[in-house]
Amino acid sequence: MALQRKLGRATDQRKAILKGLVSSLFEYGRIETTLARAKEVQKISEKLISIAIKEADSIDSKKVKISAAKIDAKGQKILKAATSVNKKEYRVVDREVKTELKTVDSASKLHARKQIMNWVYKVKDKDGNPINLANKILDEIAPKYKERKGGYTRIYKLGQRRGDAAEIVILEFV
Repeated sequence: MALQRKLGRATDQRKAILKGLVSSLFEYGRIETTLARAKEVQKISEKLISIAIKEADSIDSKKVKISAAKIDAKGQKILKAATSVNKKEYRVVDREVKTELKTVDSASKLHARKQIMNWVYKVKDKDGNPINLANKILDEIAPKYKERKGGYTRIYKLGQRRGDAAEIVILEFV
């Protein structure tokens, strides 16, 4: 038994269609497509949300050293004099090293992030700024459905398309 419907396309075309539809669903929250495509996108998106829910709390903390330039009262970088090997003097930015506690993904959450990124395209908002859909799924969508045991999306049937009588539906998040 096949994992996905064939959708009358070659494998590369089918995967591209499904990745585009999955990306649009996570970007806009709803898509309008045919019933067969919607059922496939629904399977994929629900698996991705389930993966994100499992890894929602997998965060580790790590101490990281950060080197930052010292700044005076006017907001200018503080420079100090230094001498080169050739006995020439030059000025360098005075830096201070700080250690901060940063949150980083655990190994399992990193794996989940890579699985999600395998099914979504890189998208941009209307201003041209990139949107990281993997972060959106892990940080916004997964916490919203944390208490649900499945059924994160629903399909509304709209009727038949005029040209080829294909069943048109709206797929959206619950």
